[in-house]
Amino acid sequence: MKKINLAIVGATGMVGRTLIKVLEEKDLPIENLYLFASSRSAGKTITFKGKEYVVEELTENSFDRGIDIALFSAGGSTSLKFAPIAASKGCVVVDNSSAWRMNPDVPLVVPEVNPEDVKLHKGIIANPNCSTIQAVVALKPLDEYYNIKRIIYSTYQAVSGAGMGGWQDLEEGIKGNPPKKFPHPIFNNCLPHIDVFTENGYTKEEIKMIEETRKILHRQDLKITATTVRVPVFNSHSESINVEFEKPFDLEELKEVLRKAPGVIVQDDPENNVYPLAANATGHDEVFVGRIRRDESVENGVNLWVVADNIRKGAASNAVQIAEILIKDMQ
Repeated sequence: MKKINLAIVGATGMVGRTLIKVLEEKDLPIENLYLFASSRSAGKTITFKGKEYVVEELTENSFDRGIDIALFSAGGSTSLKFAPIAASKGCVVVDNSSAWRMNPDVPLVVPEVNPEDVKLHKGIIANPNCSTIQAVVALKPLDEYYNIKRIIYSTYQAVSGAGMGGWQDLEEGIKGNPPKKFPHPIFNNCLPHIDVFTENGYTKEEIKMIEETRKILHRQDLKITATTVRVPVFNSHSESINVEFEKPFDLEELKEVLRKAPGVIVQDDPENNVYPLAANATGHDEVFVGRIRRDESVENGVNLWVVADNIRKGAASNAVQIAEILIKDMQ
């Protein structure tokens, strides 16, 4: 198997460090690994497969060394500036920020859902929002069978989705200290406010979920609404998803469709208190689905409880899965 040169941009952040962990687990054929970050983090060392690597400052010349794939997780402004530079040097960028997701020339990919879109790239591939990723893994097989008519998202998102600042706000809040990242204390609280508010009253996070779901499923006509909420949980996002279909469904058949879906684990035994939990999803790449029940207020509706590790499947693991597709295409 041909070995590749791979770079991680934003290597010292929460997602960057998880990327390194996932790459170790997946054992990709990496010839040379390059770690980049801001000048503030340059010089730090990170261990990968028992070898120490020095983190370099990201510059406009960083990609002048035959890098095949770069996994970006360093924020939108960094991606807007450096992803086109990397692509111009023959590198394929898998970007974890929101910078490129809605660009019509950039595929937005979840490998269990639309892997064929990888081939449409022009040097940049976007990794979707963490909350969108886990939702569409569960929704794609249902759309294929029953044709989704409408989706209502209600999310319960962990503080790790806001990076180290969010994590520290919860840690410090437990001690009684005021928040630095969030506008209100997150400990013992729920904040119906993720990202900034827009003119129509929705937050950018809610708009991301709506627009990204349509793009990934190739359903621009899909009716979707969302309310995204930050909760005092360290890691793994939970979502209540209400789905209305065009076609009627048998509930047991629907559960079987989900059981057979790639990347999905059904945990649905309410009599024995078995349903997906954030605490159990952490550290896993699968999307867990439970509380599967008919919505009796509409003709063809169902309720789902969907849980996943937002740092792994919601970011790092999804990016590495995209890289795996790219590597196969390079062979």
